[in-house]
Amino acid sequence: MDKKVMALKLESPAFGDGEMIPEKYTCDGENISPPLEWSHIPVGTESFVIIFEDPDAPSKTFVHWILYNIPGDQRKLGELIPAVEIMANGAVHGTNDYQKRAYRGPCPPDGIHRYVVKLYALDTELDFGPGATKEELLKAMNGHILDQVELVGKYRRQK
Repeated sequence: MDKKVMALKLESPAFGDGEMIPEKYTCDGENISPPLEWSHIPVGTESFVIIFEDPDAPSKTFVHWILYNIPGDQRKLGELIPAVEIMANGAVHGTNDYQKRAYRGPCPPDGIHRYVVKLYALDTELDFGPGATKEELLKAMNGHILDQVELVGKYRRQK
C-alpha cells in the first residue's frame, strides 16, 4: 500500500494565505509577531527556521524576522515572540534588515505589499549563535532542507 506523503503545511490563526495581515501585527499596531502553526512534518526533522520578508520593498527583499533552531518537535509559535536572542526552547533570533534580533512587522512605505513567511524543516540544528543573517542561514541550510513552505500575507498602511 502506498502512503501518500503530505507536504509541510503552514498556517496562521490570524490570517489566511493571501489575506490581509491584521494591523495588530504591523508597525501601525502592536508590532508583535503573529501566531503560526505547522503540520505534516517530514521524518527526521531536527529543527525549523522561519524567515519573514517583504519581496515588494523598494530596494530589495526586506527581512523582517529570522528565527532558527526552533525545536523539531514544536508545532506552533504563539503571538508576541519575545525579543530575546535565545528563547527558553532554544530557538535563536537572527538579525533582520532593521539590524535587530527580533520581529518587526509590516510597515510598507506605499501600496499593498506581500509578506512571505517561509518555514524550513531541517535535518539538523544550525551551528550559529544569535544574530545570523538570512544569507548565512541559507548557505548553512543548503543540503539540510527536508521540506519548506510559504504563507503569504498582505498589508497596506492606512494614511
